[in-house]
Amino acid sequence: MTLVCNVLLIILAAALLVPVAIVCIECAAALMPRRRFAAWAASPRPTVAVLIPAHNEECVIASTIAALRPQLLPGDRLLVVADNCTDATARIARRAGGCRCRTDVIERRDRARRGKGYALDFGLQALSDYPPDVLVIIDADCRAERGAIGKLARAASASGRPVQAAYLMEQPPDPSSRDCLSALAFTMKNLVRPRGLRRLGLPCLLAGTGMAFPWHVIRRAPLASGNIVEDMQLGIDLAARGLAPIHCDEARVSGRLPKNESAASAQRTRWEHGHLQTLLGQVPRLIAAGLRRRSIALIALAAELSVPPLSLLVMLMSGAIAIAGVAAVCGLWMLPAVMLASGSALLLGSIVAGWAAFARKTLPLGRLLAAPLYIAWKIPIYLNFIVRREKAWVRTEREAAPEPQPAMQEEPDYAESIH
Repeated sequence: MTLVCNVLLIILAAALLVPVAIVCIECAAALMPRRRFAAWAASPRPTVAVLIPAHNEECVIASTIAALRPQLLPGDRLLVVADNCTDATARIARRAGGCRCRTDVIERRDRARRGKGYALDFGLQALSDYPPDVLVIIDADCRAERGAIGKLARAASASGRPVQAAYLMEQPPDPSSRDCLSALAFTMKNLVRPRGLRRLGLPCLLAGTGMAFPWHVIRRAPLASGNIVEDMQLGIDLAARGLAPIHCDEARVSGRLPKNESAASAQRTRWEHGHLQTLLGQVPRLIAAGLRRRSIALIALAAELSVPPLSLLVMLMSGAIAIAGVAAVCGLWMLPAVMLASGSALLLGSIVAGWAAFARKTLPLGRLLAAPLYIAWKIPIYLNFIVRREKAWVRTEREAAPEPQPAMQEEPDYAESIH
Protein backbone atom coordinates (compact mmCIF):
# COMPACT_ATOMS: atom_id res chain seq x y z
CA MET A 1 0.00 0.00 0.00
CA THR A 2 2.88 2.35 0.81
CA LEU A 3 4.43 1.74 -2.60
CA VAL A 4 1.12 2.48 -4.33
CA CYS A 5 0.76 5.79 -2.46
CA ASN A 6 4.32 6.76 -3.33
CA VAL A 7 3.77 6.00 -7.02
CA LEU A 8 0.49 7.93 -7.07
CA LEU A 9 2.19 10.97 -5.52
CA ILE A 10 4.97 10.81 -8.11
CA ILE A 11 2.39 10.65 -10.91
CA LEU A 12 0.50 13.62 -9.42
CA ALA A 13 3.68 15.67 -9.17
CA ALA A 14 4.76 14.79 -12.71
CA ALA A 15 1.33 15.65 -14.13
CA LEU A 16 1.35 19.10 -12.51
CA LEU A 17 4.93 19.79 -13.52
CA VAL A 18 4.05 19.45 -17.22
CA PRO A 19 2.02 22.71 -17.45
CA VAL A 20 4.51 24.40 -15.11
CA ALA A 21 7.37 23.46 -17.45
CA ILE A 22 5.42 24.78 -20.45
CA VAL A 23 4.85 28.15 -18.78
CA CYS A 24 8.49 28.40 -17.70
CA ILE A 25 9.78 27.61 -21.20
CA GLU A 26 7.43 30.14 -22.81
CA CYS A 27 8.39 32.88 -20.34
CA ALA A 28 12.10 32.20 -20.80
CA ALA A 29 11.71 32.31 -24.59
CA ALA A 30 9.81 35.60 -24.37
CA LEU A 31 12.94 37.21 -22.95
CA MET A 32 15.02 36.10 -25.93
CA PRO A 33 16.24 38.79 -28.37
CA ARG A 34 13.69 39.91 -30.95
CA ARG A 35 13.67 38.37 -34.38
CA ARG A 36 12.96 40.58 -37.39
CA PHE A 37 10.68 39.32 -40.12
CA ALA A 38 11.84 41.36 -43.12
CA ALA A 39 9.43 39.61 -45.49
CA TRP A 40 6.47 40.89 -43.51
CA ALA A 41 7.78 44.44 -43.22
CA ALA A 42 8.64 44.72 -46.91
CA SER A 43 5.37 43.31 -48.25
CA PRO A 44 2.77 45.72 -49.67
CA ARG A 45 -0.16 46.48 -47.42
CA PRO A 46 -3.16 44.41 -48.61
CA THR A 47 -6.72 45.63 -48.71
CA VAL A 48 -8.42 45.19 -45.36
CA ALA A 49 -11.93 44.76 -44.03
CA VAL A 50 -12.37 45.33 -40.30
CA LEU A 51 -15.34 43.43 -38.90
CA ILE A 52 -16.79 44.57 -35.56
CA PRO A 53 -19.45 42.36 -33.95
CA ALA A 54 -21.50 44.49 -31.55
CA HIS A 55 -24.33 43.61 -29.17
CA ASN A 56 -25.69 46.58 -27.20
CA GLU A 57 -22.40 48.49 -27.34
CA GLU A 58 -23.70 52.07 -27.48
CA CYS A 59 -21.30 53.11 -24.69
CA VAL A 60 -18.12 52.09 -26.49
CA ILE A 61 -18.69 51.70 -30.23
CA ALA A 62 -17.85 55.33 -31.12
CA SER A 63 -14.43 55.22 -29.43
CA THR A 64 -13.64 51.89 -31.09
CA ILE A 65 -14.39 53.29 -34.55
CA ALA A 66 -12.49 56.50 -33.77
CA ALA A 67 -9.33 54.49 -33.04
CA LEU A 68 -9.70 52.60 -36.32
CA ARG A 69 -10.38 55.55 -38.65
CA PRO A 70 -6.79 56.76 -39.17
CA GLN A 71 -5.53 53.21 -39.76
CA LEU A 72 -7.79 52.47 -42.73
CA LEU A 73 -7.00 53.47 -46.30
CA PRO A 74 -9.06 54.02 -49.44
CA GLY A 75 -10.09 50.59 -50.66
CA ASP A 76 -10.46 49.26 -47.12
CA ARG A 77 -13.82 48.59 -45.51
CA LEU A 78 -15.24 48.88 -42.01
CA LEU A 79 -18.28 46.74 -41.20
CA VAL A 80 -20.20 46.84 -37.92
CA VAL A 81 -22.66 44.01 -37.25
CA ALA A 82 -25.27 45.27 -34.77
CA ASP A 83 -26.35 41.88 -33.47
CA ASN A 84 -29.73 41.63 -31.73
CA CYS A 85 -29.27 45.14 -30.35
CA THR A 86 -31.95 46.83 -28.27
CA ASP A 87 -30.04 50.10 -27.88
CA ALA A 88 -28.57 52.80 -30.13
CA THR A 89 -25.50 50.82 -31.24
CA ALA A 90 -26.38 50.87 -34.95
CA ARG A 91 -27.30 54.58 -35.00
CA ILE A 92 -24.13 55.63 -33.15
CA ALA A 93 -21.96 53.42 -35.38
CA ARG A 94 -23.42 55.00 -38.53
CA ARG A 95 -22.82 58.46 -37.13
CA ALA A 96 -19.25 57.56 -36.13
CA GLY A 97 -18.32 56.46 -39.67
CA GLY A 98 -17.03 58.76 -42.34
CA CYS A 99 -13.44 57.59 -42.49
CA ARG A 100 -11.46 57.34 -45.72
CA CYS A 101 -12.75 53.84 -46.39
CA ARG A 102 -16.25 52.51 -46.91
CA THR A 103 -18.17 52.17 -43.64
CA ASP A 104 -21.28 49.99 -43.31
CA VAL A 105 -23.54 49.03 -40.44
CA ILE A 106 -25.79 46.00 -40.80
CA GLU A 107 -28.31 44.72 -38.28
CA ARG A 108 -29.00 41.11 -37.43
CA ARG A 109 -32.15 39.85 -35.70
CA ASP A 110 -32.22 36.25 -34.55
CA ARG A 111 -33.13 35.65 -30.92
CA ALA A 112 -32.78 31.89 -31.24
CA ARG A 113 -29.13 31.99 -32.33
CA ARG A 114 -27.24 34.32 -30.05
CA GLY A 115 -23.51 34.75 -29.73
CA LYS A 116 -20.50 36.34 -31.32
CA GLY A 117 -19.91 33.46 -33.73
CA TYR A 118 -23.27 34.02 -35.44
CA ALA A 119 -22.57 37.75 -35.78
CA LEU A 120 -19.18 37.05 -37.36
CA ASP A 121 -20.69 34.61 -39.84
CA PHE A 122 -23.36 37.18 -40.75
CA GLY A 123 -20.70 39.81 -41.37
CA LEU A 124 -18.61 37.40 -43.42
CA GLN A 125 -21.54 36.74 -45.72
CA ALA A 126 -22.04 40.49 -46.18
CA LEU A 127 -18.40 40.91 -47.22
CA SER A 128 -18.31 37.96 -49.61
CA ASP A 129 -19.47 39.93 -52.68
CA TYR A 130 -16.43 42.22 -52.51
CA PRO A 131 -13.95 40.33 -50.36
CA PRO A 132 -10.81 41.99 -48.99
CA ASP A 133 -7.34 40.48 -49.04
CA VAL A 134 -7.33 40.31 -45.23
CA LEU A 135 -10.13 40.31 -42.66
CA VAL A 136 -9.41 41.80 -39.23
CA ILE A 137 -11.80 41.17 -36.33
CA ILE A 138 -11.97 43.73 -33.52
CA ASP A 139 -14.41 43.49 -30.62
CA ALA A 140 -16.65 46.50 -30.12
CA ASP A 141 -15.21 47.23 -26.68
CA CYS A 142 -11.55 47.15 -27.80
CA ARG A 143 -9.18 49.78 -29.13
CA ALA A 144 -6.66 48.99 -31.85
CA GLU A 145 -3.40 50.74 -31.00
CA ARG A 146 -1.80 52.95 -33.63
CA GLY A 147 -0.42 50.91 -36.53
CA ALA A 148 -1.99 47.62 -35.38
CA ILE A 149 -4.20 47.12 -38.44
CA GLY A 150 -1.36 47.57 -40.91
CA LYS A 151 0.95 45.22 -39.02
CA LEU A 152 -1.70 42.53 -38.70
CA ALA A 153 -2.69 42.82 -42.35
CA ARG A 154 0.87 42.55 -43.64
CA ALA A 155 1.68 39.63 -41.35
CA ALA A 156 -1.45 37.69 -42.37
CA SER A 157 -0.94 38.36 -46.07
CA ALA A 158 2.76 37.45 -46.05
CA SER A 159 2.37 34.30 -43.92
CA GLY A 160 -0.93 33.07 -45.36
CA ARG A 161 -1.99 32.18 -41.82
CA PRO A 162 -4.17 33.67 -39.06
CA VAL A 163 -2.36 36.27 -36.96
CA GLN A 164 -3.15 37.25 -33.38
CA ALA A 165 -2.28 40.64 -31.90
CA ALA A 166 -1.33 41.11 -28.27
CA TYR A 167 -4.69 41.59 -26.53
CA LEU A 168 -4.16 43.42 -23.25
CA MET A 169 -6.42 44.92 -20.60
CA GLU A 170 -6.30 48.48 -19.32
CA GLN A 171 -7.02 48.98 -15.65
CA PRO A 172 -10.07 51.05 -14.69
CA PRO A 173 -9.66 54.38 -12.85
CA ASP A 174 -8.51 53.91 -9.27
CA PRO A 175 -7.79 50.19 -9.78
CA SER A 176 -7.98 47.68 -6.96
CA SER A 177 -5.34 45.04 -6.35
CA ARG A 178 -7.65 42.57 -8.08
CA ASP A 179 -7.78 44.79 -11.17
CA CYS A 180 -3.99 45.07 -11.26
CA LEU A 181 -3.53 41.31 -10.94
CA SER A 182 -6.18 40.65 -13.58
CA ALA A 183 -4.27 42.93 -15.94
CA LEU A 184 -1.07 41.03 -15.13
CA ALA A 185 -2.81 37.71 -15.83
CA PHE A 186 -3.83 39.05 -19.25
CA THR A 187 -0.29 40.21 -19.93
CA MET A 188 1.09 36.79 -19.10
CA LYS A 189 -1.51 34.93 -21.15
CA ASN A 190 -1.82 37.21 -24.18
CA LEU A 191 1.62 38.80 -24.48
CA VAL A 192 4.40 37.02 -22.58
CA ARG A 193 3.55 33.40 -23.33
CA PRO A 194 2.52 33.92 -27.01
CA ARG A 195 5.64 36.03 -27.50
CA GLY A 196 7.68 33.10 -26.22
CA LEU A 197 5.91 30.74 -28.59
CA ARG A 198 6.69 33.03 -31.53
CA ARG A 199 10.35 33.19 -30.52
CA LEU A 200 10.34 29.38 -30.62
CA GLY A 201 8.64 29.34 -34.02
CA LEU A 202 5.46 27.81 -32.60
CA PRO A 203 1.77 28.73 -33.04
CA CYS A 204 -0.48 30.41 -30.49
CA LEU A 205 -4.16 30.37 -29.57
CA LEU A 206 -6.59 32.99 -30.84
CA ALA A 207 -7.81 35.53 -28.27
CA GLY A 208 -11.05 36.68 -29.89
CA THR A 209 -10.09 40.23 -30.88
CA GLY A 210 -7.18 41.64 -32.82
CA MET A 211 -7.29 38.65 -35.17
CA ALA A 212 -6.34 38.87 -38.85
CA PHE A 213 -7.09 36.25 -41.52
CA PRO A 214 -6.28 36.00 -45.21
CA TRP A 215 -9.64 35.91 -46.94
CA HIS A 216 -9.06 32.45 -48.43
CA VAL A 217 -8.50 31.15 -44.86
CA ILE A 218 -11.51 32.70 -43.13
CA ARG A 219 -14.16 32.36 -45.85
CA ARG A 220 -14.75 28.66 -45.12
CA ALA A 221 -14.10 28.79 -41.37
CA PRO A 222 -16.84 27.41 -39.08
CA LEU A 223 -17.94 30.60 -37.32
CA ALA A 224 -21.69 30.22 -36.74
CA SER A 225 -21.81 28.65 -33.28
CA GLY A 226 -22.79 29.53 -29.74
CA ASN A 227 -19.47 28.33 -28.32
CA ILE A 228 -18.57 30.56 -25.34
CA VAL A 229 -14.92 30.62 -26.49
CA GLU A 230 -15.52 30.47 -30.23
CA ASP A 231 -12.21 32.19 -30.91
CA MET A 232 -10.17 29.49 -29.17
CA GLN A 233 -12.09 26.78 -31.01
CA LEU A 234 -11.61 28.59 -34.33
CA GLY A 235 -7.85 28.60 -33.85
CA ILE A 236 -7.88 24.88 -33.12
CA ASP A 237 -10.03 24.12 -36.16
CA LEU A 238 -7.75 26.13 -38.43
CA ALA A 239 -4.65 24.48 -36.96
CA ALA A 240 -6.16 21.10 -37.79
CA ARG A 241 -6.24 22.29 -41.43
CA GLY A 242 -2.54 23.18 -41.31
CA LEU A 243 -3.20 26.89 -40.65
CA ALA A 244 -2.14 27.35 -37.04
CA PRO A 245 -2.27 30.99 -35.82
CA ILE A 246 0.91 32.99 -35.22
CA HIS A 247 1.48 35.83 -32.78
CA CYS A 248 2.36 39.44 -33.69
CA ASP A 249 3.27 41.10 -30.39
CA GLU A 250 4.07 44.45 -32.05
CA ALA A 251 0.36 44.86 -32.89
CA ARG A 252 -1.58 45.73 -29.76
CA VAL A 253 -5.31 45.71 -29.03
CA SER A 254 -6.58 46.82 -25.65
CA GLY A 255 -9.79 46.40 -23.72
CA ARG A 256 -10.78 47.66 -20.30
CA LEU A 257 -11.44 45.58 -17.22
CA PRO A 258 -14.99 46.02 -15.88
CA LYS A 259 -15.06 47.88 -12.57
CA ASN A 260 -18.34 46.31 -11.51
CA GLU A 261 -17.59 43.19 -9.46
CA SER A 262 -20.48 41.10 -10.81
CA ALA A 263 -19.53 41.99 -14.40
CA ALA A 264 -15.89 41.09 -13.74
CA SER A 265 -16.90 37.77 -12.21
CA ALA A 266 -19.25 36.94 -15.10
CA GLN A 267 -16.55 37.79 -17.65
CA ARG A 268 -13.90 35.64 -15.96
CA THR A 269 -16.38 32.78 -15.50
CA ARG A 270 -17.19 32.68 -19.21
CA TRP A 271 -13.55 32.84 -20.26
CA GLU A 272 -12.17 30.34 -17.78
CA HIS A 273 -15.02 27.83 -18.00
CA GLY A 274 -14.68 27.96 -21.77
CA HIS A 275 -10.93 27.44 -21.52
CA LEU A 276 -11.33 24.44 -19.22
CA GLN A 277 -14.06 22.89 -21.39
CA THR A 278 -11.88 23.30 -24.48
CA LEU A 279 -8.85 21.92 -22.61
CA LEU A 280 -10.70 18.76 -21.61
CA GLY A 281 -12.30 18.24 -25.01
CA GLN A 282 -9.60 19.29 -27.46
CA VAL A 283 -6.18 18.49 -25.99
CA PRO A 284 -6.49 14.71 -26.59
CA ARG A 285 -7.72 15.37 -30.14
CA LEU A 286 -4.80 17.69 -30.89
CA ILE A 287 -2.21 15.32 -29.45
CA ALA A 288 -3.60 12.40 -31.45
CA ALA A 289 -3.69 14.45 -34.65
CA GLY A 290 -0.20 15.79 -34.03
CA LEU A 291 1.25 12.33 -33.52
CA ARG A 292 -0.61 10.91 -36.50
CA ARG A 293 0.58 13.70 -38.81
CA ARG A 294 3.94 14.15 -37.10
CA SER A 295 3.04 17.82 -36.66
CA ILE A 296 5.04 19.78 -34.10
CA ALA A 297 2.60 22.69 -34.50
CA LEU A 298 -0.41 20.64 -33.38
CA ILE A 299 1.47 19.10 -30.44
CA ALA A 300 2.72 22.55 -29.39
CA LEU A 301 -0.82 23.94 -29.60
CA ALA A 302 -2.05 21.04 -27.46
CA ALA A 303 0.68 21.80 -24.92
CA GLU A 304 -0.29 25.48 -24.80
CA LEU A 305 -3.98 24.63 -24.43
CA SER A 306 -3.22 22.11 -21.66
CA VAL A 307 -2.04 24.88 -19.33
CA PRO A 308 -4.98 25.80 -17.08
CA PRO A 309 -5.50 29.41 -15.95
CA LEU A 310 -2.51 30.41 -13.83
CA SER A 311 -4.65 30.98 -10.73
CA LEU A 312 -5.99 27.45 -10.96
CA LEU A 313 -2.50 26.08 -11.61
CA VAL A 314 -1.21 27.83 -8.47
CA MET A 315 -4.14 26.42 -6.48
CA LEU A 316 -3.46 22.90 -7.71
CA MET A 317 0.26 23.17 -6.98
CA SER A 318 -0.40 24.51 -3.48
CA GLY A 319 -2.84 21.70 -2.69
CA ALA A 320 -0.50 19.06 -4.07
CA ILE A 321 2.42 20.41 -2.02
CA ALA A 322 0.30 20.22 1.12
CA ILE A 323 -0.69 16.63 0.38
CA ALA A 324 2.88 15.59 -0.49
CA GLY A 325 4.23 17.35 2.61
CA VAL A 326 1.82 15.58 4.92
CA ALA A 327 2.64 12.29 3.20
CA ALA A 328 6.37 12.87 3.72
CA VAL A 329 5.83 13.61 7.42
CA CYS A 330 3.90 10.35 7.67
CA GLY A 331 6.85 8.38 6.30
CA LEU A 332 6.24 8.33 2.55
CA TRP A 333 8.77 9.45 -0.05
CA MET A 334 10.05 13.04 0.13
CA LEU A 335 10.62 13.18 -3.65
CA PRO A 336 7.08 14.31 -4.66
CA ALA A 337 7.20 17.21 -2.21
CA VAL A 338 10.63 18.24 -3.48
CA MET A 339 9.46 18.04 -7.11
CA LEU A 340 6.38 20.14 -6.42
CA ALA A 341 8.24 22.72 -4.33
CA SER A 342 10.87 23.10 -7.06
CA GLY A 343 8.18 23.45 -9.71
CA SER A 344 6.36 26.08 -7.64
CA ALA A 345 9.56 28.08 -7.27
CA LEU A 346 10.15 27.97 -11.03
CA LEU A 347 6.54 28.99 -11.74
CA LEU A 348 6.78 31.91 -9.31
CA GLY A 349 10.09 32.95 -10.83
CA SER A 350 8.62 32.88 -14.34
CA ILE A 351 5.66 35.04 -13.32
CA VAL A 352 7.93 37.54 -11.57
CA ALA A 353 10.23 37.64 -14.62
CA GLY A 354 7.22 38.27 -16.88
CA TRP A 355 6.06 41.04 -14.57
CA ALA A 356 9.52 42.64 -14.44
CA ALA A 357 9.95 42.61 -18.22
CA PHE A 358 6.43 43.51 -19.38
CA ALA A 359 4.25 44.87 -16.55
CA ARG A 360 6.49 46.59 -14.01
CA LYS A 361 5.46 50.09 -15.13
CA THR A 362 1.74 49.44 -14.75
CA LEU A 363 1.73 47.11 -11.74
CA PRO A 364 3.58 48.16 -8.56
CA LEU A 365 5.51 45.38 -6.86
CA GLY A 366 3.43 45.76 -3.70
CA ARG A 367 0.29 44.74 -5.59
CA LEU A 368 1.78 41.30 -6.18
CA LEU A 369 1.47 40.64 -2.45
CA ALA A 370 -2.31 40.58 -2.91
CA ALA A 371 -2.07 37.53 -5.19
CA PRO A 372 -3.47 35.12 -2.52
CA LEU A 373 -6.60 37.27 -2.23
CA TYR A 374 -6.95 37.37 -6.02
CA ILE A 375 -6.70 33.58 -6.18
CA ALA A 376 -9.24 33.25 -3.38
CA TRP A 377 -11.64 35.48 -5.34
CA LYS A 378 -11.50 32.99 -8.20
CA ILE A 379 -12.16 29.86 -6.14
CA PRO A 380 -15.97 30.07 -6.67
CA ILE A 381 -15.40 30.30 -10.44
CA TYR A 382 -13.59 26.96 -10.45
CA LEU A 383 -16.04 25.33 -8.06
CA ASN A 384 -18.89 26.40 -10.33
CA PHE A 385 -17.14 24.66 -13.21
CA ILE A 386 -17.84 21.41 -11.35
CA VAL A 387 -21.36 22.10 -10.11
CA ARG A 388 -22.79 24.76 -12.44
CA ARG A 389 -20.72 25.01 -15.59
CA GLU A 390 -21.15 28.03 -17.87
CA LYS A 391 -22.36 26.77 -21.25
CA ALA A 392 -24.15 29.68 -22.88
CA TRP A 393 -22.69 32.87 -24.30
CA VAL A 394 -23.36 35.80 -21.95
CA ARG A 395 -22.39 39.37 -22.77
CA THR A 396 -20.41 41.27 -20.14
CA GLU A 397 -22.05 44.48 -19.00
CA ARG A 398 -20.21 47.49 -20.40
CA GLU A 399 -19.24 50.74 -18.77
CA ALA A 400 -18.99 54.00 -20.66
CA ALA A 401 -15.68 54.37 -22.45
CA PRO A 402 -13.55 57.50 -22.16
CA GLU A 403 -14.23 60.14 -24.78
CA PRO A 404 -12.23 59.32 -27.92
CA GLN A 405 -9.22 61.56 -28.43
CA PRO A 406 -8.44 63.04 -31.84
CA ALA A 407 -6.13 60.59 -33.57
CA MET A 408 -3.14 61.42 -35.72
CA GLN A 409 -3.64 60.42 -39.32
CA GLU A 410 -1.52 57.41 -40.09
CA GLU A 411 0.58 57.61 -43.22
CA PRO A 412 1.08 54.38 -45.15
CA ASP A 413 4.48 53.00 -44.23
CA TYR A 414 5.45 50.00 -46.28
CA ALA A 415 8.80 49.70 -44.52
CA GLU A 416 7.04 49.20 -41.18
CA SER A 417 8.88 46.50 -39.23
CA ILE A 418 7.31 43.66 -37.28
CA HIS A 419 9.38 41.97 -34.64
